[in-house]
Amino acid sequence: MINSEVFIIKRDGKKETFSLDKIKNAIAKAFLSVGSFATQDVITTVLSRVSVSDGMNVEEIQNQVEVALMAEHYYSVAKAYMLYRQKHLEDREVRYKATASQFLLGCIIQQSNPATGSKYDANANVENKNIATLIGELPKSNFIRLNRRLLTDRLKDMYGKELSDRYLELLNHHFIYKNDETNLANYCASITMYPWWNNGTIAVGGNSTAPTNLKSFCGGFVNMVFIVSSMLSGACATPEFLMYMNYFIGLEYGQEYYKYPDKIVDLSTKQRTIDKIITDCFEQTEYYAVYFFPDGSQPDWNSLSWLQKRFMKWFNKERTRTVLTFPVETMALLTKDGDVLDKEYGDFTAEMYSEGHSFFTYMSDNADSLSSCCRLRNEIQDNGFSYTLGAGGVSTGSKSVLTINLNRCIQHAVKSGILYPFFLEEVVDLVHKVQLAYNENLKLLQSKGMLPLFDAGYINMNRQYLTIGVNGLVEAAQFMGIEINDNPKYEAFVQEILGMIERYNRKYRTKDVLFNCEMIPAENVGVKHAKWDKEAGFQTFRECYNSYFYIVEDKSLNVVDKFRLHGRRYIKHLTGGSALHMNLEEHLSKEQYRQLLRVAAIEGCNYFTFNIPNTICNECKHIDKR
Repeated sequence: MINSEVFIIKRDGKKETFSLDKIKNAIAKAFLSVGSFATQDVITTVLSRVSVSDGMNVEEIQNQVEVALMAEHYYSVAKAYMLYRQKHLEDREVRYKATASQFLLGCIIQQSNPATGSKYDANANVENKNIATLIGELPKSNFIRLNRRLLTDRLKDMYGKELSDRYLELLNHHFIYKNDETNLANYCASITMYPWWNNGTIAVGGNSTAPTNLKSFCGGFVNMVFIVSSMLSGACATPEFLMYMNYFIGLEYGQEYYKYPDKIVDLSTKQRTIDKIITDCFEQTEYYAVYFFPDGSQPDWNSLSWLQKRFMKWFNKERTRTVLTFPVETMALLTKDGDVLDKEYGDFTAEMYSEGHSFFTYMSDNADSLSSCCRLRNEIQDNGFSYTLGAGGVSTGSKSVLTINLNRCIQHAVKSGILYPFFLEEVVDLVHKVQLAYNENLKLLQSKGMLPLFDAGYINMNRQYLTIGVNGLVEAAQFMGIEINDNPKYEAFVQEILGMIERYNRKYRTKDVLFNCEMIPAENVGVKHAKWDKEAGFQTFRECYNSYFYIVEDKSLNVVDKFRLHGRRYIKHLTGGSALHMNLEEHLSKEQYRQLLRVAAIEGCNYFTFNIPNTICNECKHIDKR
């Protein structure tokens, strides 16, 4: 089992010398609890299946013991061992909660950073600690146990116990990572607002009726998004928002309202202009093919175009007053012959970047693959996407994300004398089966009426993707001695890895089940993978496995190099997308940004943004974007 003294990590984070006797005693007690007796030979046989390395935590070791007992067919003993662990867990929680102040201090309040202070699932979007973050933190361990049990039971039914055990083994040893395992809800979605437009929120548990005017639209939108977001573990995108808002503005002030934005239409003491009413609605909500509204009318492009531009101008100004992370905006642009097809919007996009606005740009030469939410890009054949500029896919998203730690997988295979494509192919095949098992559980929940977003039509189950995430690609290539820049060897390595995943995506795809592959954001998982791999003795190269195709700290790469490394030759198999965050030292001119849009179109870099440091005044808190 082990050949020398090793140190393990206790539940309180402290290190202690591993004691084989403690595990032996726990196994012996489990046998006794079912009326049996474990000889030393029996215990030795069980422990021969357990591997303990320096820096491993107690939970991982105990998980291995459970799997080992079942592998030796001691099922009743394994169950007793699980109950033994659960009882000790409950006893520890009781002791820990004996002093309420100690519990609260230890759990969250003493954590200086609310984003990283979470034990299980750090949230990069949390800025303040409060009772809400505390309430959200407490049940996470129970959700993880429940989710794993539901998933492994389904895996056993579909593929057998061996594959279920293998999933837990790869999960516990950090070869794979189940995103948002602390939540029962499916992941993220880009919803259609059409059901709300027709019927209000009653079908999803609310009590508001359908909007009838601009005021009810703005108030109802906030209520609807709150309800929908509570049923998702990830982001909620609303691509149709401005189009629907434009409709209601037109109802009240005429289709050509945008020609008279300074006209006073509010006869109260406020004396508001059309423009002021619109920006007040922006503050309240903060937050195409042929399309028909429920009343049979169609969107008016001229007013909608004006409204889109007005929103971006207004939101950019709001960001000079305070740091605003949400909403996340995406400018969707069609390209042709190495440039933006709509020159007016190409120029406007460059103008907004030059004014310091922060947003994503999605570019494609095919309207069928316009971005819907985050990095998701999908080629579709029906009219489920709104093709009007500024909107993306609706009723779609990702049901579940299961991420492969490529760096650990490849290093483990090489160190074990295995050709890494063979080992990686086993992992890729397994994660697809795990996602299919998750999908069956999701369908069961829907059949029991537990997923009203699907039933009400906000999301379409058959348009939601099962996402295979990848992380640690650059680090894996570095381990293999490959230079990280635009060269044939690196390109071949990337295509080999991502191409393999895409082949399995197609293999398991059916008319009812869709798969995609995404280079996941690395603000949370990338840090965990680097930490776990370093503790296990793998080469990590840095403290976070980022979501780029280049080394962030490499100063030899210029802007064009980075666009090229996120261009079509490298991302073509990432059907779930990837995001290039182009870090610049200072803002560029409109003409310079316009040229970079051409570079992106030529290279085939389809999703990107620019990050530039801003200055905040210590006295008035004004944010200067110059």
